[in-house]
Amino acid sequence: MDSILQFALLAFTSLFTMVNPLGVITVFTSLTSSMNSKQAASIALKPTSTAQIVLLLFTFGGNFIFDFFNISINGLRVGGGILFFLSGFDMLRGKLTRIKSEGEESIEAVKDFAITPLGVPMITGPGVITISIVMMNDAPDITHKSLLIAAIFIVMGLTHFILLSSRQIINFLGESGNKVLTRIMGLIVMVIAVELFFRGLKPIIQGIFQINH
Repeated sequence: MDSILQFALLAFTSLFTMVNPLGVITVFTSLTSSMNSKQAASIALKPTSTAQIVLLLFTFGGNFIFDFFNISINGLRVGGGILFFLSGFDMLRGKLTRIKSEGEESIEAVKDFAITPLGVPMITGPGVITISIVMMNDAPDITHKSLLIAAIFIVMGLTHFILLSSRQIINFLGESGNKVLTRIMGLIVMVIAVELFFRGLKPIIQGIFQINH
């Protein structure tokens, strides 16, 4: 029971910190600044639904990707760990990448922007995709796999709710509060990254020594 709870908690915290919905609300609010609440709500569904579909496709298709590109799960852990660490370091320093609209005001242009780059890769980026593939492969049974899928739906649901409430959140937190939360999440990402990196590196090193001996 403890292992199931730990896996569920790790899945949720890993996905939520890597998605970092608080990090995209400033982009979303600037994108929908000229819209009323109903229009902004309809736009909010675009990035989260796109991000969820893409993430689920990679989560279920991870093994096919490994076979097609001849990639090992341990290699992905090492590469993903480095990627997470760099992302977390940027979050800790408050230097998240921001993609801004070029002033297009038409709703169709905003919808296109909401799908990409807001949905992919800002919400579902390489880091989120990697952690979902790794955790799906680490899941020992259907219970753990189901918990991972549930975590994806919960995180995307929370992300959608946060986008819907983005104007209120920004007013409540202010710039300083948003920066503090981003740095805390960055620290969590870096800790997860170190664990992931060494979990992938250990069997690789063991395999090298076995070959040499």
